[in-house]
Amino acid sequence: MSTYDVIVIGSGPGGYVAAIRCAQLGLKTACVEGRDTLGGTCLNVGCIPSKALLHASHMLHEAEHNFAEMGLKGKSPSVDWKQMLTYKQSTIDTNTKGIEFLFKKNKIDWLKGWGSIPEAGKVKVGDEVHEAKNIIIATGSEASSLPGVEVDEKVVVTSTGALELGKVPKKMVVIGAGVIGLELGSVYARLGSEVTVVEFLDAITPGMDPEVQKTFQRMLKKQGLEFIMGAAVQKTEATKTKAKVHYKLRKDDSEHVIDADVVLLATGRKPYHDGAGLDALGIEMTKRGQIAVDDHWATSVKGIYAIGDVIEGPMLAHKAEDEGMAVAEVIAGKHGHVNYGVIPGVIYTHPEVASVGETEATLKEAGRAYKVGKFSFMGNARAKAVFAGDGFVKIIVDKETDRILGAHIIGPGAGDLIHEVCVAMEFGASAQDLAMTCHAHPTYSEAVREAALACGDGPIHM
Repeated sequence: MSTYDVIVIGSGPGGYVAAIRCAQLGLKTACVEGRDTLGGTCLNVGCIPSKALLHASHMLHEAEHNFAEMGLKGKSPSVDWKQMLTYKQSTIDTNTKGIEFLFKKNKIDWLKGWGSIPEAGKVKVGDEVHEAKNIIIATGSEASSLPGVEVDEKVVVTSTGALELGKVPKKMVVIGAGVIGLELGSVYARLGSEVTVVEFLDAITPGMDPEVQKTFQRMLKKQGLEFIMGAAVQKTEATKTKAKVHYKLRKDDSEHVIDADVVLLATGRKPYHDGAGLDALGIEMTKRGQIAVDDHWATSVKGIYAIGDVIEGPMLAHKAEDEGMAVAEVIAGKHGHVNYGVIPGVIYTHPEVASVGETEATLKEAGRAYKVGKFSFMGNARAKAVFAGDGFVKIIVDKETDRILGAHIIGPGAGDLIHEVCVAMEFGASAQDLAMTCHAHPTYSEAVREAALACGDGPIHM
């Protein structure tokens, strides 16, 4: 039996970051992981491989649509799907091996196998039981199911299966117009698939700024994605090579069927903690099946903490990372902090979509007075030079104080641009603070400054 200051269960973004930070703070640390590689869903079958395919398919799109105009003549490249999957896997391998290196560097023990907690202070991995003064549950999430939809990861797939298809399908139906569905749907649309997105609600990307939603859907339609909105999927029927999706339109209860070679179920994710022994421990849970924690990420059982997708909040890798660092600080006797009001969300389509903080809808609901500053990328020289003039930056500020309350960006590099606003919000900055900060020309970031100027007397370039 080994004894540790901290044992982390799960090596995803939350778990491995928590383990590294614990080790940096002088705590003897181990991390439990049952996969053959570290990194969890994100690095193995989520964030990283999907971004590799998004990048590859975007390069194809550029070659097919923009190269000729730039004077780059010649035949457009053909798709070698097997090689593209090899590229994707090499990207995964580089990152997972990097985590393994960091574990060795920080003297973190990797306990290989699936972990459970037979009692407080003990973690069982295989036949071995290890003692720990503190336990961090970071077991992540899994794809949500839908009644009547049976996943086989070949014809009816989750995001995991969608990253490993044997070939590019002629027809793909995506159930769910959230982040995962739109990212992977856009990958296959660029590769030549006929992609139809079936969504229960009347708007894509639920919870996003309504103006961004409309603009985003229009852009995706222009790229070839079709949308069936307000549709409740009843069931799927799958053979070895084909599938049918049965759905009912909410507006009139009319029933319809659509054929597909592949169906991607992308209706969100749910906390994963099967086999961890939480019921026997008496750990308090929320009504949504999440682990209940206090302000210090402590569960109802002393010495056991939880972070990431298994607790409340957005299921985002960077949210889990922040919690991983914070809980390590708490265990080490320091003050761990996460500002949940400044956690950005990004969709890695083309163009990218990013948001942070309040939307106009949430502020109206709260009865708060606000101002909006907006700037189109059509007024940004750099964006126009690279065929990326569609989209805009919107900054929302308090009407009286000018303090930044939120920002919403759809356009080139949105996932990187949003962090300028995040830092400003973390320091309680005003739109004027952003507007008075010199921005290099020509850069996409100038659009952020112009949106900040629009919160005052108005932008310069529009």
